Amino acid sequence: MRAMIVKEFRELVRDRRTLAMLIVMPLLLLIIFGYAANFYVTSVKAAVVGPQATQVASQLPPYFDVTTAEPDGSRADAESLLQDNKVDVAFVTGQRPVRALVDGSNLFAAQSIVGTLNKAGDSVQTEVLYNPDLKTSWVMVPAIIGLILTFIGTIITSIGLVREREAGTLEQLAVMPIKPSTVIIGKITPYFLVAALDMTVVTVLGILLFGVPFNGNVLAFALGAAVFLFVVLGLGVLISTLSKTAGQAIQTAFFFLLPQILLSGMIFPLDAMAVGVRWIGYLLPLTYFTMISQGIMLRGASIASLWLAYLILAVMAVVVFTGATLRFRRDLAPGSGHARGGQQPVETQAVTAAGPGGTP
Repeated sequence: MRAMIVKEFRELVRDRRTLAMLIVMPLLLLIIFGYAANFYVTSVKAAVVGPQATQVASQLPPYFDVTTAEPDGSRADAESLLQDNKVDVAFVTGQRPVRALVDGSNLFAAQSIVGTLNKAGDSVQTEVLYNPDLKTSWVMVPAIIGLILTFIGTIITSIGLVREREAGTLEQLAVMPIKPSTVIIGKITPYFLVAALDMTVVTVLGILLFGVPFNGNVLAFALGAAVFLFVVLGLGVLISTLSKTAGQAIQTAFFFLLPQILLSGMIFPLDAMAVGVRWIGYLLPLTYFTMISQGIMLRGASIASLWLAYLILAVMAVVVFTGATLRFRRDLAPGSGHARGGQQPVETQAVTAAGPGGTP
């Protein structure tokens, strides 16, 4: 019994990934849920337009962070600011009561704003745009589309490539005159097509089953999904180059997947997170695809208003694919242990088995 326990401890210490899952993951969950698990937004961006813009802006409580005050502005200007996601609420003055336009696509902020304004009584009339009934499904479906793409791109792709390494397929590719980038594109194309099909099905079902609107341009949405998919597929390839077995690929992919779910703004609003944790969310690709999908589907936002999210995803795609190509090139190099799945060539095994005299 004692020898078995000692043996298991030694194997556990050697398996660094499993050890990290046992030690790092609980700490990660504690930090995430301790600092990120917060649904209450303490401050929202606001704009005030109309003749009494300056006066009304000065009377708003600190909860409303007034970034724009335009006395010459109109309701159309207020709606434009909301559509471009520059503010969470826009106050339109020049009428009684003052009308507050709320961006319903930012669900948690909208719920907080409506609750705060309801306490003001009849002095402010609230109108929620883009999600009038503040339905959770309208906000979650665009984010779930990105989560599905992330799952296929990281876990499914990495497992598929690692299994080829275990089967010895990469050893055959190592002796063929094919560029690593060509190999990667050939490997990920089927996953790209499957993910695109899944995205289409989920989007259509979300619209039909939950009544989620699609107010924007389909091509703009497809472009954002394609760039995001290249990022997560690149992560899948990169994970496969860091793993020798399917179990290791799943463990590594889980490290990438968990923060995407918890810190991308999909469940907990980024504005409600502590600053020390929030910056991690801004490093995750799902954060920017959620901005794109919610912006296009709910608000009908244009590419021009979402250009930063597109740009960041494009930069991520270039960086991730460059890293994956360099790692994959090393794996495909002749003599690479990764290309052979960490095994000796058949001839070497035969000589070893035969012994010094050449006799088994």
